[in-house]
Amino acid sequence: MRIALGSDHAGFDLKERIRQHLETGAIEVKDFGTTGRESVDYPDFAFAVAEAVASGKCDYGIMVCSTGIGMSIAANKVKGIRAALVYNVDVAAQSRAHLDSNILVFGQKYMTPEEAIAAVASWLATPFEGGRHERRLQKIVAYEAKAAR
Repeated sequence: MRIALGSDHAGFDLKERIRQHLETGAIEVKDFGTTGRESVDYPDFAFAVAEAVASGKCDYGIMVCSTGIGMSIAANKVKGIRAALVYNVDVAAQSRAHLDSNILVFGQKYMTPEEAIAAVASWLATPFEGGRHERRLQKIVAYEAKAAR
């Protein structure tokens, strides 16, 4: 499994903790930055992670900024991306089970490293349920294709 990571300066510390955790397992991590706490623009990193996931270069993405809102909005502009801003383990799992999210987004201000790592584990372990959720997801995919023309 290949996971793209990204953050801005306000999410750097949590991204680093998540990266360290993922690297202890059998997960290949591609870190798109940022590399420190110096002020940067979150869309640059959100687009890089989202493009890596949309192109298939990475299977999933995880992103962090201060609130998670900016990163999730930016990533969801990339065709094929379903970035879910989550705030606990249950929401992370549901974003996979019902929405087949392919990018997980956190707000560093609102998640402890322990909560975020537990949410990542739950998200990665939860399969998409399909069924009625597939029908709904296909409506989103169809709209996205129509809107892109």
